[in-house]
Amino acid sequence: MTLAEVLVALPIITIGLLALLAAIPLSTFATQEGRLTSTATFLANQRLEQVRNAHWSAVPAVDQLGVSASPTAPPQAGGSTTFADESPVAAPYTAYQRQVRITDCGVGGGCGGVTSSGMRLVTVRVSYAPVSATGKDAATPRSVMVTMLIAQR
Repeated sequence: MTLAEVLVALPIITIGLLALLAAIPLSTFATQEGRLTSTATFLANQRLEQVRNAHWSAVPAVDQLGVSASPTAPPQAGGSTTFADESPVAAPYTAYQRQVRITDCGVGGGCGGVTSSGMRLVTVRVSYAPVSATGKDAATPRSVMVTMLIAQR
């Protein structure tokens, strides 16, 4: 190669490497956001499994599932909270908040078309502060929501 060819190739290679370098922050942001969303989904599914395994009987004293009195209240059974709001979730997930809401499908308007007193709609919401270019952005939290209909056993 001659000196002229090297001098022409050098700026072209430099521009290409700078373009690749600009993609690194974007890929880092996407990887971090994916990790946060995956962890929130894991925490929601974990709580949903615990709710699903709770014993729900027609006898109120045996009901470990409970029902939320309002959309902002955690579920209660027998006068005690069954699945309390967690803000924050226990270590090592202290950047997340978790809420459980349980609706009795036989009361009110039902659960999206299901009107059975033997069914309850469980909604688990896990919230977190998303990553931005400057780090955490607490002003606009994101959340993952998982729902399931549970039948009385």
